[in-house]
Order: sequence, then C-alpha cells, then structure tokens
Amino acid sequence: MDPVEGERPVMIEIWLNDTGEVAMSGRCHAGHADVMREVLGQVSTSIEVNFAQLDYISSAGLGVLLGAQKRLSKSGHALTLVNLNAHIREVFRIAGFDKVFEVR
Repeated sequence: MDPVEGERPVMIEIWLNDTGEVAMSGRCHAGHADVMREVLGQVSTSIEVNFAQLDYISSAGLGVLLGAQKRLSKSGHALTLVNLNAHIREVFRIAGFDKVFEVR
C-alpha cells in the first residue's frame, strides 16, 4: 500500500549516534523487533535511548527493550529512556515500565 501524502512512513530507524546514545525515529511495530534487537544487542554498557523522533512503539518493541534491560542489569548497567512523547510515556506508565527503566 502506498503511503498517503503527508503521512509518516510505517517504519523505524534505530542507530547508535555520535553522542553515544541509541536513537530511534518513526514507528516501531512488531516487524521491527529484530532490527531493535540487533542494535540493542551491540550495547554492553549503560546508555541512553532517545525517543525524540519515535512516534509509536508496539508491545514487541517494549519486549525488546525489556530484554536488553535484563541483559544489561546482569552486569550492573541499564538503559535510560529519554525524550518520550506523551503517548509513549503513558504506555510505559500503564505497563509499569516506568518502574523498570529510568525515564527522563
């Protein structure tokens, strides 16, 4: 299906940026979990995940974040989530993830 003019693409971009954080943009659906898992799998120390350009995250994306957090916590490290929009912040609160992650 072709995107509607003015509509954002239904995809995610995730990368390790120059400031040493993981950045994401777009929309994270279940089909993008492998991409997230691959990038977060490269993380071996505490790091910020910047949600500034992320519009949506599915439960599959939440699961990937949780898996990375559990893996990192075994070595005393953690993900810190920053710049969540109001909708994503509310999803994290409802899911109880605001107790699992540091959210700023």
